[in-house]
Amino acid sequence: MIREIIVYPDKRLKLVSKEVTSFDATLHTLLDDMYDTMRAKNGVGLAAIQVGVAKRLLIINIPLEEEEEGEYDQPKENTLEMINPVILEKKGCEKFQEGCLSIPGVYEEIERAKEIKVEYFDRNGKKHMIEDDDFLAIAIQHEVDHLDGKVFIEKLSFLKRKKFEKEWAKKMKEN
Repeated sequence: MIREIIVYPDKRLKLVSKEVTSFDATLHTLLDDMYDTMRAKNGVGLAAIQVGVAKRLLIINIPLEEEEEGEYDQPKENTLEMINPVILEKKGCEKFQEGCLSIPGVYEEIERAKEIKVEYFDRNGKKHMIEDDDFLAIAIQHEVDHLDGKVFIEKLSFLKRKKFEKEWAKKMKEN
């Protein structure tokens, strides 16, 4: 089921998500719905808070390749489901152009750690560890920020942030 994505500046995006304690059918349905929602909106990642659920879980599915104009090959079995993720290590620094389903149409260059090591649980409660120094590392950091009540534009310089806020307010009035 496709769920509605919360759009900035909705105050729910500021909530710090709570730890998942039950790895049950309700959780599995939420994860499946998040995948459907992410795919419908052409995203590569989605945190539960973006669909109004303040739980510490996120999904990421890096497209294999572009199928058609704007359509990406993202098989469901390639979806990384991270429950209660904890970033254990961060190394280096890298700038990357980021966008967000909760701030549609906005893309900004954001500085993040180049390499990360993360511990998390899968949908069945099994613990995993992952290390990455590629786009996946950027995507994980972006989604974990959502779990901590942050959006990527908060990482912009003061002047860029002010410019964004002014343009976003104008865009919201037009809609």
